Amino acid sequence: MKDKIYLFCKNFSRNLKIERKSRNLTQKQIADMIGIKTQSYQAYENNVALPTVENLLKIALIFNISIDDLFELK
Repeated sequence: MKDKIYLFCKNFSRNLKIERKSRNLTQKQIADMIGIKTQSYQAYENNVALPTVENLLKIALIFNISIDDLFELK
């Protein structure tokens, strides 16, 4: 079970970075859109922390993708 959770988290951090870069946005820009500190957003991309449900929804809306897509292997 732990392996699956780790894989989902790893996928999330990688996909988050891919989506941000594909839109030519900086980590600070995304953090500002969500309403969090840049360091908090960096922790998401570095697989150090996961966002709250509220911030996860904001991220999905910013990128116009489903939450499932954020956690899927691409």
